[in-house]
Amino acid sequence: MSSSSVSSPAVTTSSSVLSFSQIRILVLASLGGALEFYDFVIFAFLAKLIALHFFPASQAAWLRQTETFGLFGAGYLARPLGGLIMAHFGDLAGRKKVFTFSVLLMALPTLMMGLLPGYETLGPVAPLLLLLLRVAQGAAIGGEAPGGWVFVAEHAPPGRVGLATGLLTGGLTGGILLGSLVILTLNAALAPTAVSDWGWRIPFIVGGIFGIGAMILRRWLDETPVFREMHQRAETASSLPAGILLRDHRFSILCSMLTTWTLTAAIVVLILMMPPLMQTLHHIPASETMLASLVATLCLTVSVISVSALTDRVSLSMMGFICGPLLAVGAFALYGLPEQFPHSLPVRAGLAGLCCGFVGLVPVGMLRAFPAKVRFSGVSLAYNIAYAIFGGLTPAVISSLTPYTPLAPAIYVTFAAMAGCAGLWLMSGRQQNRLAPRTLSA
Repeated sequence: MSSSSVSSPAVTTSSSVLSFSQIRILVLASLGGALEFYDFVIFAFLAKLIALHFFPASQAAWLRQTETFGLFGAGYLARPLGGLIMAHFGDLAGRKKVFTFSVLLMALPTLMMGLLPGYETLGPVAPLLLLLLRVAQGAAIGGEAPGGWVFVAEHAPPGRVGLATGLLTGGLTGGILLGSLVILTLNAALAPTAVSDWGWRIPFIVGGIFGIGAMILRRWLDETPVFREMHQRAETASSLPAGILLRDHRFSILCSMLTTWTLTAAIVVLILMMPPLMQTLHHIPASETMLASLVATLCLTVSVISVSALTDRVSLSMMGFICGPLLAVGAFALYGLPEQFPHSLPVRAGLAGLCCGFVGLVPVGMLRAFPAKVRFSGVSLAYNIAYAIFGGLTPAVISSLTPYTPLAPAIYVTFAAMAGCAGLWLMSGRQQNRLAPRTLSA
């Protein structure tokens, strides 16, 4: 595999300054990614109200909520298959087509969720339809992050691949922040009864409409220079990309899955699970935990952009050995100091978010781990399978361990950080003969 850059001006230019066209691509890609993640996470934020509308009132409240979180989890289970299918066509037919389709596949089910009648109208059909819509969302999100990373990285000039990837990752995490802000605004603007009756539908409808708008805007994006060059030279995959991956790139898949475990631990344990864990373990008011969640997500967004940009100048292995221990420090500061500093949760959550910079290293490492002709499929396969496994198991593991020690979340994150550091170090040793660290070759 040649390590030379493609001949497109966007890639071969000696300037590392982002052009207007490249900035436009980053903005549109990041905006679409933020909207997709917003559409995906508002289901979790509104799970309690969804349970009231889509399951029988005769069931116990805990059972309805458990069933609703089961639907939420179904989205994670659909990610590997949806991502692999879209990545397959992305490696064969082009990045742009799949990247545009993924946001449409997310927007339409989200809009339909906001309009779908509940159990009182449709009976048992209501939760079944909700399940199908959730599976469609999972398939879409499975293609969004890998597709977005590949798309912006292959458009970036030399010396700016890390920055471009980080801006997109920051957009994805910004979607979580956007979802939190919308839910807070909804609860502030409407009475609780109005939110429960019909207001909960507004975030879905708004997200669906804006998602369709993002799809229209993405139609103006250009195909990546790397894929165009491969297509012109007839170097796109001639057989199933998944078959090539399983035959030639098993080691890269394994290392990428290890780093993705660290990513899921950081986001799930330190961001998404933090509010309910703090309420349960330390009896912190819900209002304070929501504020802390907003601070943590904002700091996470800043951190991943900064750390990803640094990979354009500093080796991945070195960044891993810095960011891995920092992630453990942030976890212990968040979960290990509430008794000593009872009113400092927003500050500790912000510190934990800043210590989540390892998240920004994961896509950069995966992009470098796979050659261009199977890059989309390789990133998608490793990322989505690992996310489905660890994203699904992590809440159960944490919930089972916290009765024994309130430090269980921090200990879990520490082990995941060690695994991610090992994965990055092993990948870095194998990448030097395949990809120059500051560009993505065909």
